[in-house]
Amino acid sequence: MKKHIEIRWHGRGGQGAKTAALLLADVAWSTGMYVQGFPEYGPERMGAPITAYNRIGDTEIRAHSNIYNPDYVVVVDETLLHSVDVTNGLSEDGAIVINTEHSKEEIISLLRGYKGKVYTIDARKISIEALGKYFPNSPMLAAIVKVANIMDQNEFLSQMEESYKHKFAKKPEVIEGNMKALRMAFEEVQ
Repeated sequence: MKKHIEIRWHGRGGQGAKTAALLLADVAWSTGMYVQGFPEYGPERMGAPITAYNRIGDTEIRAHSNIYNPDYVVVVDETLLHSVDVTNGLSEDGAIVINTEHSKEEIISLLRGYKGKVYTIDARKISIEALGKYFPNSPMLAAIVKVANIMDQNEFLSQMEESYKHKFAKKPEVIEGNMKALRMAFEEVQ
């Protein structure tokens, strides 16, 4: 990993993009990395576009601003491709990960000329199969960990299981489904 990886998340209120960014920061922190995970606040409401950010690295992070030139972008809701320039400032050495049932060939025309790597994953299908409901944040979280090579997959899964045990202490039945969604995402991101 280079000194720091910067990730920008695009989603809609209620889809879990903010939660995924914060979970990624927690898991990376627990493995000894330096991290930041934060949302950009505005007049958010359910369904409104939101942005969240991560900085992850092996040295202290001194920047305290939004991320304008990310290495990676995660798009939790593909409908944002029509209204938000999700590739703005995105490094062509990095990549974009998009939640969609469409192939990357079908999506590329919506990326405003972006020439870097494009990955797709059907987080809807995965979350419905694993959880019985549409919660795209767990599959998207695993997808960006794999694409950006943030940490070892087994270490990530172990740390996420511990995080879920804490987060869902009163709902242990959802832990297994979330873990299944993470494992499926590692296999299905393209």
